[in-house]
Amino acid sequence: MNTEKFVVEGEDVGQTLPAVARKHGFATTWSEARRLVSGGKVFLDGRAVIDETRRVRAGQSIELKRTAPRPRPFVEGRLVHDDAQVVVLDKPSGISSVPFEKRELGTAMDLIRAHWRADGKKATDMPLHIVHRIDKDTSGLIVFAKTKLAERFLAAQFRTHVVGRRYRCVVHGTLLTPPTGKRIETRFVDDRGDGIRGSTRAPGKGVSALTWVTAVEQIGEAATLCDVRLETGKTHQIRIHLAEMGHPLVGETVYVRDYTGELLPSQRLLLHAATLAFELPSGEKLTFESLLPSDFNAELAALRKKYKRTK
Repeated sequence: MNTEKFVVEGEDVGQTLPAVARKHGFATTWSEARRLVSGGKVFLDGRAVIDETRRVRAGQSIELKRTAPRPRPFVEGRLVHDDAQVVVLDKPSGISSVPFEKRELGTAMDLIRAHWRADGKKATDMPLHIVHRIDKDTSGLIVFAKTKLAERFLAAQFRTHVVGRRYRCVVHGTLLTPPTGKRIETRFVDDRGDGIRGSTRAPGKGVSALTWVTAVEQIGEAATLCDVRLETGKTHQIRIHLAEMGHPLVGETVYVRDYTGELLPSQRLLLHAATLAFELPSGEKLTFESLLPSDFNAELAALRKKYKRTK
């Protein structure tokens, strides 16, 4: 197989896959570089990535395999449940939940349709209705409705905060909480005054955001593995609340401007949607669990190895 390979460093860090592919001679034009990525010819850390918007990180390996077959997108995610009303996907980090632009490909919705095509179904015949989202860099469970009835029923559950949602994350520093968890409640605004989302104390401003966090494991004094339960589901809620406590997530790139400690390196945001529980229109209650994915576990193992682990 004809291959070319390099490691991301220097000015390549933070660029898109097509950009670095073109720079390193994989292609001579932007359109050719994008076709190589979308066609599954460019491998990131040994895995074909078809997302043309994927940005690369320092130390990642990029390889061109011109004769590689086009990958089936569903290998990027695991379909954990599919019935007449809903479908649940275990989404990998780096994949958008839904398209933010009409032409964005490789989203969670695309992965679900790829599963259906692989099963011989007409993927475009079945609608997918959005009822919630998880961040692009967050891995884990996300549900879509397949009927308008299920969409309205699930949307009502998310709106009234009765959906069960638990996350696992790793934060900077030593975070101590009671065994029953620490309650964090603030009011969110889209711009706290410096251009990013955050909490406000201004009377009558913002919307309520309520998070419960419980420390699970101290990793020396460097980091803490945590269990997080959401009662509300505002944009970037966990990331903001933990950062405002002085313990931003490992792998965080936005809500770290107030953090004065050493930022621990990570190839991904260490946040995973581990539990999702809701009720169907029929009254049936469903609960799904997702184990930490391999890339999360790899980062966690590296932290445990580097820093003294305590009980």
